[in-house]
Amino acid sequence: MQSAKIGYLLSRSYLSNNIYSSKNMFRFHVNGTIILYRACQTATTKESVVIRIPRYMQKQVEGVKQMRGKNKIATTKPGKLLIQSKNPQLNQSASYTLGKFEEPVLSSKGWKHNKSFGDYFTVNNTQHVPSFVSECQLEETEKKKKSVTFQNLCLSSELLEVLSTMNITHPTTVQLQTIPKILKGHNILCAAETGSGKTLSYLLPIVHKLQSEKESEDYIDTAPKIRSVVLVPARELADQVSAVAKTLCTPLGLLVKTVGGGKGVGDIKLAFDKGPPDVLVATPGAMVKALRRRYLDLSELRVFVVDEADTMFDPSFAGMLESILVHTQVASEPSETRGPNPKSQLVVVGATFPGGVGDVLSQVTDLGSIVTIKSKMLHYLMPHVKQTFLKVKGADKLLELHQALKQTEPEKHGVLVFCNKSATVNWLGYSLEEMGVRHVRLQGEMPAAVRAGIFRSFQKGQVDVLICTDIASRGLDTQRVRLVVNYDFPESHTDYIHRTGRVGRAGSVENGEVLSFVSHPWDVERVQQIETAARRRTILPGMESAIQKPSPKEMETE
Repeated sequence: MQSAKIGYLLSRSYLSNNIYSSKNMFRFHVNGTIILYRACQTATTKESVVIRIPRYMQKQVEGVKQMRGKNKIATTKPGKLLIQSKNPQLNQSASYTLGKFEEPVLSSKGWKHNKSFGDYFTVNNTQHVPSFVSECQLEETEKKKKSVTFQNLCLSSELLEVLSTMNITHPTTVQLQTIPKILKGHNILCAAETGSGKTLSYLLPIVHKLQSEKESEDYIDTAPKIRSVVLVPARELADQVSAVAKTLCTPLGLLVKTVGGGKGVGDIKLAFDKGPPDVLVATPGAMVKALRRRYLDLSELRVFVVDEADTMFDPSFAGMLESILVHTQVASEPSETRGPNPKSQLVVVGATFPGGVGDVLSQVTDLGSIVTIKSKMLHYLMPHVKQTFLKVKGADKLLELHQALKQTEPEKHGVLVFCNKSATVNWLGYSLEEMGVRHVRLQGEMPAAVRAGIFRSFQKGQVDVLICTDIASRGLDTQRVRLVVNYDFPESHTDYIHRTGRVGRAGSVENGEVLSFVSHPWDVERVQQIETAARRRTILPGMESAIQKPSPKEMETE
């Protein structure tokens, strides 16, 4: 809820019932609350009444002012606004383009000052269809060809039938670029925006290859070994990828197994009692345990997939990833993935371009053999998602969140609320319980038994509000989510991209929105960088866009 000068909104009946004389004095403040001072005739003291005004009402007031001509919107061209600020003079039209050396005037320029609480600006959505869908449709219109389907990608007829039962017929732009390359045996680094269909882009060619290999005359069904591995950072994502893989593999007679974290060695061993699966979806910790105890043999591995690469190549996971890659033989060229003793094909997938990828992969393969596939909107703000930034006091964030939940109607659409720490998730959950808001919580410090099934219940619509840490921002499919709330502002641009990527996904509900609370001065700099990128229509700063070759280690001299 925001503050506003809304004296004229108070009805005459309200004023007549509360004013004792014409000398009474009213003062309205702009810092999140409206203070109404009422002076009594018989007393020298002043009695104060606090009235909190919802932010949507403030917007209505500003709209009335603009219609009356009191505020002039400073836009070069009329039409839809790209940036809509509380101060109309800082608005920017969607048709206006900043010059190369023109400095943008930011709505968040003075947000480090204490008097800026209650200020806000919105980056409006400039299109209704995600770029990874609209680009494909645009290409089809320009070329005047028949619509491209999965039949054009040389996939097996049985696999196409499975896709038709899933009501999936047209590939996204990322899938059109990635699937043919994987089928040819190239090592792939695919970096594309969230929700663009990256999971199917590597699962479909893997299943096609496994099916073709089993049907070939050279296939020997003795002493089977694991043929493909998908490595993901979290067990919730492992369950999600495994569910998609089982949908594709079960009709074709292929076996899929999942090995997630939080389980003992006995549970990991039990997963391989009936023999190695055709597709193994695992987390790094469980994978390392299985390899150390020789439950796995990767000598005949055909495809090794690293999903959510920006997290997997982070220093917290890089050591385990290196120890896993040591057990594989990665091909340096497509011809090495075929023949009597084929090597493994490497596929790296992520929503942002991973840093440190060159340091790890240079130890197992030639970096020049990796084909990089990047989407056009990589590291850009999503143009089909409305994003609002609100400068608010920490004590008022709970009230703002409650107001946003009431307006979104979470019983119709899901809501994700992100916090930076597990303790904040727990505290916020207790506070919403007192307000009567039904929700579930998901954070990394939960025991595995408690954590299992929480996200699945949210996906199925059993619960409509999920309070979580960044553990739920990586790769999880959230098609029913309409609103994402950054209760704590993300600590990096990468985290912001992943959080906002929970809305506006392929097949998700339209008109997704993101609401970010900005309370601390150290968050303002990141907000200003995001606003600058939005006004200039450029990528977010500090994001890598190419594989960096590792720097040669200096020899120690005595």
